[in-house]
Amino acid sequence: MQHITTSAHAPEAPETSGTPHVTVRFPVEGRRLPADHGYALYSAIARHLPDMHGARWLAVELVSGVPWREGIIVLPTRGAALYLRVPADRYAAILPLAGKRLDIDDHPLRLGIPSARPLTPAASLYARTVTIKKFTDAEFFLDAARRQLDALEITAALELPHDNEGRPRRRVLRIKDKTIVGFSLAAHDLSDSDSIKLQTLGLGGRRAMGCGIFNPIKRERIQQSDANENTRKADL
Repeated sequence: MQHITTSAHAPEAPETSGTPHVTVRFPVEGRRLPADHGYALYSAIARHLPDMHGARWLAVELVSGVPWREGIIVLPTRGAALYLRVPADRYAAILPLAGKRLDIDDHPLRLGIPSARPLTPAASLYARTVTIKKFTDAEFFLDAARRQLDALEITAALELPHDNEGRPRRRVLRIKDKTIVGFSLAAHDLSDSDSIKLQTLGLGGRRAMGCGIFNPIKRERIQQSDANENTRKADL
């Protein structure tokens, strides 16, 4: 039964939410990954950088690839990348990842030399997966997301993008023995300041495992078929 409540807590703000954030791109070399690799990727990063474990300022996006066999994606031979979103003053803390090998459930990734760019405002943003604890029904999830926006004092029109069958894009993640349900989410009509704020803070939880991370996107692209479940939606 869906949990119904009249309030939803705002997402926990990063420890340095008042600091300008950047998106950091690490080129990666690898062949395949589990499609659902958020938890394994975060764990692999934390093995190399123990201080990243539990770091509220760290956001880690999934690595994009093309569906291959059930539950597996194939990485492109050129252009594959790992994206992290971090406060600008924490950039140095993640530089030791350069050149490291990450073992993602027995699938190796080699990271290259990173580059960073500042966040840029856009009127429409998209998050592949947003999770809000106890909200697994699309209608109640959307209401909870709106309340989180209100708590953050962000004004936006929220949309649940749909799949080819006209249903909200429901996302299922597995973290150890837990199954987590989330949804893709778009936010439109954002001011420049609110756009940067939403990209900085995100919505929901588990940002270190690929959730709640928003990127700029053209509105019409959200209406297209999501043929590649792991293709990066943002124009970076």
